Amino acid sequence: MPSPLPSWPSLLVATGISKQFGGIQALSELSFEVGRGEAVGIVGPNGAGKTTLFNCLLGLETPDTGSVVFDGVRIDRLPVWKRSRLGIGRTYQRMELFRGMTVADHLLVSEQASSGTFRFWRDFLNRGGPTPGELHHVQEVLDLLGLEAMADRPVDGLDLGHARLVELGRAMMGAPKLLMLDEPSSGLDAGETARLSTVLASLRSARTTAVVLVEHDLQLVESAVDRLCVLNFGRMLASGRVDEVLADTEVRRAYLGAGG
Repeated sequence: MPSPLPSWPSLLVATGISKQFGGIQALSELSFEVGRGEAVGIVGPNGAGKTTLFNCLLGLETPDTGSVVFDGVRIDRLPVWKRSRLGIGRTYQRMELFRGMTVADHLLVSEQASSGTFRFWRDFLNRGGPTPGELHHVQEVLDLLGLEAMADRPVDGLDLGHARLVELGRAMMGAPKLLMLDEPSSGLDAGETARLSTVLASLRSARTTAVVLVEHDLQLVESAVDRLCVLNFGRMLASGRVDEVLADTEVRRAYLGAGG
């Protein structure tokens, strides 16, 4: 009998989400929920609907049917930036850092954008300097990620592992209630992935931030999430504890290519 999962108050609730592209049904009446402080992994074979679900939750795609409620607010018709202001941070599978900017500058700009304090006219009038509170928050995140020694280093010279941490740090600015991470271990070696896993554990311990992790590295998933969801052909195939879900016969057949 499956072990009971801990109970978290709801933070994100997606109900009956469907999305079709031409003749392809990417999602079919899919429901998905994340609790406050919970870490949920999403895995599945290619074409299962992971990216489409991720994009519908973030606002990059508009679902054909269904609703998405975040922290009590219906958001399925809100633009991406409004969802961000409500407390959703994200990273990208493809690196989206800005050449020539330092590590600290990436975090500072994100902090100002999240809080709405970044304004062109402030810079134009030479009044765009960061506040003590903004600088304190940047330092706090640098320390949490172990990037304090690299604060003034341009991101151009960073290895991929540290660049991924910068992107994670940028997503953390503004103290989001939910972090959505899209293949954060993509391109990392074993040591860099282990460091990322440690950082994710520290982040959740320090901030009780909820996490949705779309990831192909099952070892990282096992170490980083409380619950695992498996998608297949746009539907929820299984959801529960990682070890129990991965032992499920249908999951093994769909995702791992194993029978019986």
